[in-house]
Amino acid sequence: MSKVLIIEDEVAIADLEKDYLELSGFSVEIENDGEQGLARALKEDFDMYILDLMLPGVDGFEICKQIRENKNTPILMVSAKKDDIDKIRGLGLGADDYITKPFSPSELVARVKAHLSRYERLINSNMQENDVIEIRGLKIDKTARRVWVNEEEKQFTTKEFDLLTFLAQNPNRVFSKEELFSQIWDLESVGDIATVTVHIKKIREKIEYNTTKPQYIETIWGVGYRFKV
Repeated sequence: MSKVLIIEDEVAIADLEKDYLELSGFSVEIENDGEQGLARALKEDFDMYILDLMLPGVDGFEICKQIRENKNTPILMVSAKKDDIDKIRGLGLGADDYITKPFSPSELVARVKAHLSRYERLINSNMQENDVIEIRGLKIDKTARRVWVNEEEKQFTTKEFDLLTFLAQNPNRVFSKEELFSQIWDLESVGDIATVTVHIKKIREKIEYNTTKPQYIETIWGVGYRFKV
């Protein structure tokens, strides 16, 4: 049974999230304080974290940052803030997804299931050893889930690695942001274009020599992105 930690100071919302997730077969724990939530997130093993942004003690951004520095476990941010800057900041810190209040509990469950399903497939996969993609100084080891640029290893979050690998495995093909969101996040894109944009930006910062003139991931204006070979 997958174990989820909800860090949310609004008790009613946390309880509602817990009820729906437990009905779907998840084991759920709740923390209403940021400091206590962070301590449990780092000390205990969970399969997914659901973080509110505005928390007493430590906010969701700092919790996300510290979790991601230590674990690759999926992180879903929840907030009443609708500003793109908050979404971009959260995704930039390593969150896998962002959902805005008010939201449908069934949508929350669907997103949790999608992220956990993909993560479990990745960690339980039996990929052959040395399954590596090498393109002009870029080396992607799909088996070890590691990336090197000119022999220097770069650190990638789960979704950054998935997105880079997907594009590299489908070179010279243009994908729309909606297609990429559907492929990598297992969900239809509904107002989540910023998710793809932020992840592409973070990937470029790690693999491109000059992000203004990318040699790997090319922007096709008005359409989407293409991995050049």
